[in-house]
Amino acid sequence: MAHPNKHFNTITKHRFLVMLHCFKAGIPLQGLTHDLSKYSPAEFIPGAKYYLGNRSPNEGERAARGYSLVWLHHKGRNRHHYEYWMDYSTETKKMEPIEMPLKYVKEMFCDRVAASKIYQGKNYTDAHPLEYFENAKSRIIIHPKTEALLEKLLIMLKEKGEKETFKYIKSLK
Repeated sequence: MAHPNKHFNTITKHRFLVMLHCFKAGIPLQGLTHDLSKYSPAEFIPGAKYYLGNRSPNEGERAARGYSLVWLHHKGRNRHHYEYWMDYSTETKKMEPIEMPLKYVKEMFCDRVAASKIYQGKNYTDAHPLEYFENAKSRIIIHPKTEALLEKLLIMLKEKGEKETFKYIKSLK
């Protein structure tokens, strides 16, 4: 059963939170353009069809199909996902992670915090984004420098809170 209104409300609320976080992080243009592909037919229609409410509809699509066409579309158009930053290495001749430019790491952080707030709701704490990352860490392929910076920011969020963390992020050049 499709849930277009609920899906629309969830992605719009998420985008709004990311936008606010990006403004605090000093990357307002990225906040304004964040995740616009989620409103495209290729992402919106399946997102409404597989809407779950408490986690990404991509998980629902994966359960039904064994993979997510929406995710493949989304990660190829949105540079704040570390999965976007993969290419064949001229040295190893294998797919390897590429270090993400700083502005996209900042946006990725904002995205992760907003997603945690959306899916955790009233139960959200500043520790949730770090916990989510730590649970997935052994399964992801991300450049070591990108991973180290993201983890540092998530730890800072847990230990020092949003105000201090966004102040620090904004100062990074």
